[in-house]
Amino acid sequence: MRLTGRGVAVLVASIAAYVLGEFGGYPFFRALGGIGLGALIAATVLTVRQPHVSVQRGLTPDRVERGRPALATLRVRNTGSRWQPAFTAHDSAGADRQLVRIRRIAPDGEATYRYELPTSRRGRIEVGPLTLERTDPLGLAVNRLPTGETATLWVHPKRHATRTVVAGRPRHHHVGRTADDSLRGSSDLRDVRPYVVGDEVRHLHWKATARTGQLMVRDFVDPDQPRLTVLLDTRAESLPEASFEEAAEVVASILFAASMAGHRCRLLTSAGADLAAPGGALASRQFLDELCIATRTEDRVGLLPASLTRGPSSGGAIVVVTGVHGTASDLAPLLVRYSSVTVLGLGPVHGVAPILGARVILAPDAAEALQQWSGVIE
Repeated sequence: MRLTGRGVAVLVASIAAYVLGEFGGYPFFRALGGIGLGALIAATVLTVRQPHVSVQRGLTPDRVERGRPALATLRVRNTGSRWQPAFTAHDSAGADRQLVRIRRIAPDGEATYRYELPTSRRGRIEVGPLTLERTDPLGLAVNRLPTGETATLWVHPKRHATRTVVAGRPRHHHVGRTADDSLRGSSDLRDVRPYVVGDEVRHLHWKATARTGQLMVRDFVDPDQPRLTVLLDTRAESLPEASFEEAAEVVASILFAASMAGHRCRLLTSAGADLAAPGGALASRQFLDELCIATRTEDRVGLLPASLTRGPSSGGAIVVVTGVHGTASDLAPLLVRYSSVTVLGLGPVHGVAPILGARVILAPDAAEALQQWSGVIE
């Protein structure tokens, strides 16, 4: 329990009035000082007792697209044996604060309160802890008690309807290379060879065995399954803050569509983030969570992270989301490592133009960029 700013002012004024009345012989000022001190004592008595409650918070949902509603639910239970007087609760959601007025609660009673959380900005928002607050009617004293656990609200970038890449997925060994991490069910017959200890008996090729006079087995391998790779330019000099939010929406829309279609995808940023996942709802959520925490960086780094220029290529298609004034020479290493290179530039210019063997789409915002993207992809 502590005095508020008003309480401190009343305390100072009361002491000054009493001293003035005592030494100046003014009964009125002595009475005025006594009234002020009495008000402070009453405020202390009213606020000294902390609320005896337990609080549980739930978020519905805990992951939401930017601009969509999200609710916080507070369940306040009186754990004492007496009526719990009314008090207020302050909950924080990032930089925003929400005031909740808690009514009187009977012994062992419970009350539920709901309020809307801010979702106007993309990001990972920490909700809580809740601060219980009791004040007197005059606002002279306050008793604050932090309670409850914190929760995380993931505000994903806004998504737009778009098509996904369906080309560049060989299903047979004679079309491409082999890979150890290919999609389930993509095994193809590569060869028929002599049996060695440890081979699967169910793979025995009886016709070849009869013809050669020795046990022969089918040799199955998985063909190379190229991935869709998306690179987000996080350099501050390339994308202003408003354009960067549009770029995040482009990346989120493309990766969500591809992941939900069952495609293997990979997300990279110029700052060094690297996330690869198979298709499915869980993969799409991982990509959207990663985009929640993506930020622009002032560091002088190149457009392409080292992981894109070193090591074996994963093949397939790559989409680079950057500004309209990106350097074309930065894309040269990608042209020999990927079968399809697309550059989506966000800025005031729009149009479609091939350059250096790459497809270039320039658009003022995410909606226009994705509309052009859907019209040119195979």
